[in-house]
Amino acid sequence: MIIAASGDQKALLEQEFPSLSFVDLPGYEVKYGKNRAFTVGKIMFSLPKILIRIKRENAWLKAYMELGRPDAVISDNRYGLHHKGIFSVFITHQLMIKTPFGKWADKWLQRLNYRAIGRFSACWVPDWETGSAVEPIPLAGELSHPRKLPAVPLRYIGPLSRFSRADGQEAEECDLLVLVSGPEPQRSLFEELMRKQLMQFTGRSILVRGLPALAKAGPPAQVAPQVAANASREYDHLPAAQLNKLIDGAALVLSRPGYSSVMDLFRLGKKCIFIPTPGQTEQEYLGAYLSGKQLALSVSQRDFHLPDALRQAAAFPFRNLPFDAAGRTGEATGNGPLRAALADLVEKLSFLPES
Repeated sequence: MIIAASGDQKALLEQEFPSLSFVDLPGYEVKYGKNRAFTVGKIMFSLPKILIRIKRENAWLKAYMELGRPDAVISDNRYGLHHKGIFSVFITHQLMIKTPFGKWADKWLQRLNYRAIGRFSACWVPDWETGSAVEPIPLAGELSHPRKLPAVPLRYIGPLSRFSRADGQEAEECDLLVLVSGPEPQRSLFEELMRKQLMQFTGRSILVRGLPALAKAGPPAQVAPQVAANASREYDHLPAAQLNKLIDGAALVLSRPGYSSVMDLFRLGKKCIFIPTPGQTEQEYLGAYLSGKQLALSVSQRDFHLPDALRQAAAFPFRNLPFDAAGRTGEATGNGPLRAALADLVEKLSFLPES
Protein backbone atom coordinates (compact mmCIF):
# COMPACT_ATOMS: atom_id res chain seq x y z
CA MET A 1 0.00 0.00 0.00
CA ILE A 2 1.23 3.48 -0.93
CA ILE A 3 -0.20 6.69 0.54
CA ALA A 4 -0.02 10.00 -1.32
CA ALA A 5 -0.36 13.07 0.90
CA SER A 6 1.35 16.25 2.05
CA GLY A 7 1.65 18.67 4.96
CA ASP A 8 0.07 17.94 8.35
CA GLN A 9 -1.99 15.14 6.84
CA LYS A 10 1.12 13.33 5.67
CA ALA A 11 2.90 13.95 8.99
CA LEU A 12 -0.01 12.44 10.89
CA LEU A 13 -0.26 9.37 8.66
CA GLU A 14 3.49 8.76 8.76
CA GLN A 15 3.38 8.72 12.56
CA GLU A 16 0.40 6.37 12.67
CA PHE A 17 1.55 4.02 9.87
CA PRO A 18 5.38 4.06 9.86
CA SER A 19 5.60 0.74 7.97
CA LEU A 20 3.78 2.04 4.88
CA SER A 21 5.27 3.81 1.88
CA PHE A 22 4.53 7.51 1.28
CA VAL A 23 4.81 9.81 -1.71
CA ASP A 24 4.29 13.55 -1.70
CA LEU A 25 1.15 14.88 -3.36
CA PRO A 26 0.22 18.54 -2.66
CA GLY A 27 -3.28 19.16 -1.34
CA TYR A 28 -5.77 21.85 -2.29
CA GLU A 29 -4.55 24.15 0.53
CA VAL A 30 -7.77 26.08 1.03
CA LYS A 31 -7.21 29.13 3.24
CA TYR A 32 -9.70 30.54 5.71
CA GLY A 33 -10.24 34.14 6.79
CA LYS A 34 -10.35 35.69 10.23
CA ASN A 35 -14.14 35.94 10.17
CA ARG A 36 -17.09 34.35 8.38
CA ALA A 37 -17.27 36.83 5.49
CA PHE A 38 -13.55 36.60 4.73
CA THR A 39 -13.62 32.79 4.95
CA VAL A 40 -16.50 32.58 2.45
CA GLY A 41 -14.64 34.97 0.15
CA LYS A 42 -11.35 33.08 0.37
CA ILE A 43 -13.07 29.76 -0.38
CA MET A 44 -14.82 31.25 -3.42
CA PHE A 45 -11.65 32.86 -4.78
CA SER A 46 -9.72 29.60 -4.23
CA LEU A 47 -11.96 27.64 -6.64
CA PRO A 48 -9.78 28.32 -9.74
CA LYS A 49 -6.72 27.21 -7.76
CA ILE A 50 -8.52 24.04 -6.68
CA LEU A 51 -9.43 23.22 -10.30
CA ILE A 52 -5.79 23.64 -11.31
CA ARG A 53 -4.69 21.34 -8.48
CA ILE A 54 -7.24 18.73 -9.59
CA LYS A 55 -5.78 18.75 -13.12
CA ARG A 56 -2.26 18.53 -11.73
CA GLU A 57 -3.06 15.57 -9.47
CA ASN A 58 -4.68 13.78 -12.43
CA ALA A 59 -1.50 14.37 -14.44
CA TRP A 60 0.51 13.18 -11.43
CA LEU A 61 -1.46 9.92 -11.36
CA LYS A 62 -0.88 9.33 -15.08
CA ALA A 63 2.86 9.86 -14.60
CA TYR A 64 2.90 7.66 -11.52
CA MET A 65 1.20 4.83 -13.40
CA GLU A 66 4.07 4.83 -15.88
CA LEU A 67 6.43 3.98 -13.01
CA GLY A 68 4.31 1.08 -11.81
CA ARG A 69 0.63 0.37 -12.28
CA PRO A 70 -1.22 0.12 -8.91
CA ASP A 71 -4.06 -2.38 -8.55
CA ALA A 72 -6.54 0.32 -7.57
CA VAL A 73 -6.78 3.90 -6.35
CA ILE A 74 -8.85 4.96 -3.34
CA SER A 75 -9.26 8.73 -3.27
CA ASP A 76 -10.30 10.58 -0.12
CA ASN A 77 -12.02 13.60 -1.68
CA ARG A 78 -9.23 14.06 -4.25
CA TYR A 79 -11.11 14.67 -7.49
CA GLY A 80 -8.17 14.18 -9.85
CA LEU A 81 -7.15 10.68 -8.75
CA HIS A 82 -8.98 8.72 -11.46
CA HIS A 83 -7.84 7.06 -14.67
CA LYS A 84 -9.59 4.99 -17.31
CA GLY A 85 -7.00 2.26 -17.00
CA ILE A 86 -7.50 1.58 -13.31
CA PHE A 87 -10.35 0.93 -10.88
CA SER A 88 -10.72 4.10 -8.80
CA VAL A 89 -12.92 4.70 -5.75
CA PHE A 90 -13.94 8.16 -4.55
CA ILE A 91 -14.68 8.48 -0.82
CA THR A 92 -16.81 11.39 0.36
CA HIS A 93 -19.57 12.19 2.84
CA GLN A 94 -20.51 15.28 0.83
CA LEU A 95 -22.74 14.20 -2.03
CA MET A 96 -24.50 17.49 -1.37
CA ILE A 97 -22.07 20.36 -0.80
CA LYS A 98 -23.57 23.23 1.15
CA THR A 99 -22.90 26.80 0.02
CA PRO A 100 -23.74 30.08 1.78
CA PHE A 101 -25.81 31.14 -1.26
CA GLY A 102 -28.96 29.03 -0.94
CA LYS A 103 -30.53 25.93 -2.48
CA TRP A 104 -30.12 26.95 -6.14
CA ALA A 105 -26.38 27.36 -5.71
CA ASP A 106 -26.32 24.04 -3.83
CA LYS A 107 -28.07 22.27 -6.71
CA TRP A 108 -25.72 23.80 -9.30
CA LEU A 109 -22.69 22.72 -7.29
CA GLN A 110 -24.17 19.25 -6.82
CA ARG A 111 -24.38 18.79 -10.59
CA LEU A 112 -20.70 19.73 -10.90
CA ASN A 113 -19.87 17.43 -8.00
CA TYR A 114 -21.68 14.47 -9.57
CA ARG A 115 -19.99 15.11 -12.92
CA ALA A 116 -16.60 14.88 -11.17
CA ILE A 117 -17.57 11.81 -9.12
CA GLY A 118 -18.85 10.15 -12.31
CA ARG A 119 -15.26 9.90 -13.58
CA PHE A 120 -14.56 7.31 -10.87
CA SER A 121 -15.44 3.61 -10.93
CA ALA A 122 -17.35 3.77 -7.63
CA CYS A 123 -18.20 6.07 -4.74
CA TRP A 124 -18.06 5.08 -1.06
CA VAL A 125 -19.87 7.17 1.55
CA PRO A 126 -18.68 6.93 5.20
CA ASP A 127 -22.13 7.00 6.79
CA TRP A 128 -25.00 4.62 7.47
CA GLU A 129 -27.44 3.79 4.74
CA THR A 130 -31.01 4.77 5.52
CA GLY A 131 -34.11 2.67 4.99
CA SER A 132 -33.72 0.11 7.75
CA ALA A 133 -35.53 0.36 11.08
CA VAL A 134 -32.39 -0.75 12.92
CA GLU A 135 -30.08 1.79 11.33
CA PRO A 136 -28.96 4.74 13.47
CA ILE A 137 -29.42 8.37 12.48
CA PRO A 138 -27.16 9.32 9.54
CA LEU A 139 -24.32 11.41 10.95
CA ALA A 140 -23.99 13.70 7.93
CA GLY A 141 -27.70 14.29 7.28
CA GLU A 142 -28.52 15.43 3.77
CA LEU A 143 -24.84 15.92 2.97
CA SER A 144 -24.57 12.13 2.61
CA HIS A 145 -28.25 11.45 1.87
CA PRO A 146 -29.49 14.00 -0.67
CA ARG A 147 -32.66 13.35 -2.62
CA LYS A 148 -30.74 12.76 -5.83
CA LEU A 149 -27.79 10.35 -5.85
CA PRO A 150 -24.93 10.15 -8.37
CA ALA A 151 -25.15 7.67 -11.23
CA VAL A 152 -21.83 6.00 -10.32
CA PRO A 153 -22.11 2.78 -8.23
CA LEU A 154 -22.63 3.97 -4.65
CA ARG A 155 -21.94 2.17 -1.38
CA TYR A 156 -22.44 3.33 2.22
CA ILE A 157 -19.55 1.96 4.28
CA GLY A 158 -20.60 3.24 7.71
CA PRO A 159 -18.88 5.91 9.82
CA LEU A 160 -15.12 5.37 10.02
CA SER A 161 -12.91 5.81 13.06
CA ARG A 162 -9.47 4.78 14.24
CA PHE A 163 -10.72 4.73 17.85
CA SER A 164 -12.50 2.24 20.11
CA ARG A 165 -13.58 2.30 23.71
CA ALA A 166 -10.93 1.20 26.20
CA ASP A 167 -11.13 -2.51 26.90
CA GLY A 168 -9.24 -3.47 30.04
CA GLN A 169 -7.23 -0.26 29.88
CA GLU A 170 -7.65 2.72 32.16
CA ALA A 171 -8.71 5.82 30.28
CA GLU A 172 -7.18 9.17 31.21
CA GLU A 173 -9.95 11.08 32.92
CA CYS A 174 -10.52 14.81 32.62
CA ASP A 175 -13.49 17.14 32.94
CA LEU A 176 -13.04 18.94 29.63
CA LEU A 177 -11.01 17.96 26.56
CA VAL A 178 -10.48 20.64 23.90
CA LEU A 179 -9.45 19.46 20.43
CA VAL A 180 -8.14 22.16 18.10
CA SER A 181 -7.94 21.49 14.36
CA GLY A 182 -8.41 22.96 10.90
CA PRO A 183 -6.70 25.30 8.42
CA GLU A 184 -5.09 28.57 9.39
CA PRO A 185 -5.70 31.21 10.51
CA GLN A 186 -8.86 29.81 12.08
CA ARG A 187 -6.95 27.01 13.84
CA SER A 188 -4.79 29.53 15.70
CA LEU A 189 -7.75 31.83 16.40
CA PHE A 190 -9.68 28.88 17.84
CA GLU A 191 -6.69 27.84 19.95
CA GLU A 192 -6.25 31.34 21.37
CA LEU A 193 -9.97 31.61 22.09
CA MET A 194 -9.91 28.31 23.97
CA ARG A 195 -6.84 29.34 25.97
CA LYS A 196 -8.58 32.48 27.16
CA GLN A 197 -11.82 30.63 27.91
CA LEU A 198 -10.06 27.91 29.89
CA MET A 199 -8.80 30.57 32.27
CA GLN A 200 -12.35 30.56 33.62
CA PHE A 201 -12.47 26.78 34.02
CA THR A 202 -11.57 25.34 37.43
CA GLY A 203 -11.78 21.65 36.58
CA ARG A 204 -9.29 19.31 34.92
CA SER A 205 -8.83 20.35 31.29
CA ILE A 206 -6.62 19.19 28.44
CA LEU A 207 -5.93 21.15 25.25
CA VAL A 208 -4.65 19.30 22.15
CA ARG A 209 -3.44 21.81 19.57
CA GLY A 210 -3.67 19.57 16.49
CA LEU A 211 -0.16 20.20 15.13
CA PRO A 212 1.22 16.78 14.07
CA ALA A 213 4.14 18.32 12.18
CA LEU A 214 5.60 19.65 15.45
CA ALA A 215 5.64 16.15 16.92
CA LYS A 216 7.12 14.47 13.83
CA ALA A 217 10.73 14.73 15.01
CA GLY A 218 10.13 12.79 18.23
CA PRO A 219 7.62 11.52 20.77
CA PRO A 220 4.89 13.98 21.78
CA ALA A 221 5.95 16.00 24.78
CA GLN A 222 3.60 17.78 27.10
CA VAL A 223 3.72 21.54 26.61
CA ALA A 224 4.10 23.66 29.73
CA PRO A 225 0.59 24.68 30.88
CA GLN A 226 -0.25 28.15 29.63
CA VAL A 227 -4.02 28.10 29.84
CA ALA A 228 -4.69 28.50 33.56
CA ALA A 229 -3.31 28.00 37.05
CA ASN A 230 -5.48 24.90 37.51
CA ALA A 231 -5.16 21.21 36.68
CA SER A 232 -4.61 21.83 32.96
CA ARG A 233 -2.39 20.20 30.36
CA GLU A 234 -1.55 21.05 26.78
CA TYR A 235 -0.14 18.97 23.91
CA ASP A 236 0.93 19.89 20.38
CA HIS A 237 -0.22 16.51 19.12
CA LEU A 238 -0.86 12.98 20.40
CA PRO A 239 -0.60 9.60 18.68
CA ALA A 240 -3.87 7.75 18.15
CA ALA A 241 -3.56 5.38 21.11
CA GLN A 242 -2.97 8.17 23.64
CA LEU A 243 -5.59 10.46 22.12
CA ASN A 244 -8.04 7.55 22.20
CA LYS A 245 -7.53 7.23 25.96
CA LEU A 246 -7.96 10.96 26.51
CA ILE A 247 -11.20 11.15 24.54
CA ASP A 248 -12.51 7.99 26.17
CA GLY A 249 -11.92 9.41 29.65
CA ALA A 250 -13.22 12.93 29.01
CA ALA A 251 -16.52 13.89 30.61
CA LEU A 252 -17.07 16.50 27.88
CA VAL A 253 -15.32 17.24 24.58
CA LEU A 254 -15.19 20.62 22.86
CA SER A 255 -14.11 20.68 19.20
CA ARG A 256 -14.85 21.69 15.64
CA PRO A 257 -17.55 19.56 13.95
CA GLY A 258 -15.27 18.38 11.16
CA TYR A 259 -16.72 15.10 9.93
CA SER A 260 -13.70 13.01 10.93
CA SER A 261 -13.97 14.39 14.46
CA VAL A 262 -17.71 13.74 14.49
CA MET A 263 -17.20 10.08 13.56
CA ASP A 264 -14.43 9.62 16.15
CA LEU A 265 -16.33 11.27 19.01
CA PHE A 266 -19.60 9.46 18.38
CA ARG A 267 -17.79 6.14 18.06
CA LEU A 268 -16.67 6.71 21.66
CA GLY A 269 -20.12 7.87 22.77
CA LYS A 270 -18.96 11.31 23.94
CA LYS A 271 -20.99 14.33 24.97
CA CYS A 272 -19.76 17.12 22.71
CA ILE A 273 -19.89 20.88 22.33
CA PHE A 274 -19.23 21.76 18.71
CA ILE A 275 -18.03 25.22 17.61
CA PRO A 276 -18.26 25.38 13.79
CA THR A 277 -15.56 27.27 11.92
CA PRO A 278 -17.16 30.59 10.86
CA GLY A 279 -17.89 30.52 7.14
CA GLN A 280 -17.20 26.78 6.79
CA THR A 281 -20.68 25.85 5.61
CA GLU A 282 -20.19 22.09 6.02
CA GLN A 283 -19.37 22.51 9.72
CA GLU A 284 -22.15 25.05 10.21
CA TYR A 285 -24.63 22.59 8.74
CA LEU A 286 -23.30 19.62 10.72
CA GLY A 287 -23.38 21.61 13.96
CA ALA A 288 -26.99 22.67 13.44
CA TYR A 289 -28.08 19.22 12.19
CA LEU A 290 -26.50 17.27 15.07
CA SER A 291 -27.79 19.76 17.61
CA GLY A 292 -31.28 19.46 16.15
CA LYS A 293 -31.06 15.67 16.49
CA GLN A 294 -29.93 16.16 20.13
CA LEU A 295 -26.67 14.35 19.39
CA ALA A 296 -24.41 17.29 20.29
CA LEU A 297 -24.62 20.88 21.44
CA SER A 298 -23.57 23.39 18.78
CA VAL A 299 -22.50 26.89 19.85
CA SER A 300 -21.43 29.80 17.65
CA GLN A 301 -17.83 30.97 17.91
CA ARG A 302 -19.03 34.56 17.94
CA ASP A 303 -19.31 35.77 21.54
CA PHE A 304 -18.51 32.25 22.80
CA HIS A 305 -18.50 32.10 26.60
CA LEU A 306 -17.36 28.82 28.15
CA PRO A 307 -19.36 29.06 31.42
CA ASP A 308 -22.56 29.67 29.43
CA ALA A 309 -21.76 26.78 27.07
CA LEU A 310 -21.14 24.45 30.02
CA ARG A 311 -24.48 25.44 31.56
CA GLN A 312 -26.21 24.73 28.24
CA ALA A 313 -24.45 21.37 28.01
CA ALA A 314 -25.54 20.45 31.55
CA ALA A 315 -29.18 21.01 30.54
CA PHE A 316 -28.91 19.59 27.00
CA PRO A 317 -30.83 16.31 26.40
CA PHE A 318 -27.92 14.43 24.79
CA ARG A 319 -29.22 11.49 22.79
CA ASN A 320 -27.23 8.26 22.58
CA LEU A 321 -26.82 6.69 19.17
CA PRO A 322 -27.95 3.05 19.09
CA PHE A 323 -24.57 1.55 18.34
CA ASP A 324 -21.76 0.28 20.53
CA ALA A 325 -18.02 0.91 20.55
CA ALA A 326 -17.47 -1.69 17.85
CA GLY A 327 -19.76 0.09 15.44
CA ARG A 328 -22.37 -2.66 15.81
CA THR A 329 -20.13 -5.12 13.98
CA GLY A 330 -18.52 -6.97 16.87
CA GLU A 331 -15.05 -5.99 15.63
CA ALA A 332 -12.44 -4.19 17.68
CA THR A 333 -12.21 -1.25 15.32
CA GLY A 334 -15.86 -1.03 14.36
CA ASN A 335 -15.05 -0.53 10.66
CA GLY A 336 -16.74 -3.71 9.50
CA PRO A 337 -18.63 -2.17 6.55
CA LEU A 338 -15.35 -0.75 5.23
CA ARG A 339 -13.64 -4.12 5.58
CA ALA A 340 -16.49 -5.71 3.62
CA ALA A 341 -16.18 -3.06 0.90
CA LEU A 342 -12.43 -3.63 0.64
CA ALA A 343 -12.92 -7.40 0.48
CA ASP A 344 -15.43 -6.95 -2.35
CA LEU A 345 -13.02 -4.61 -4.12
CA VAL A 346 -10.20 -7.17 -3.95
CA GLU A 347 -12.54 -9.84 -5.32
CA LYS A 348 -13.66 -7.53 -8.12
CA LEU A 349 -10.07 -6.69 -9.07
CA SER A 350 -9.20 -10.39 -9.36
CA PHE A 351 -11.79 -10.71 -12.14
CA LEU A 352 -10.88 -7.56 -14.06
CA PRO A 353 -8.86 -8.11 -17.25
CA GLU A 354 -5.40 -6.58 -17.33
CA SER A 355 -5.18 -3.49 -19.52
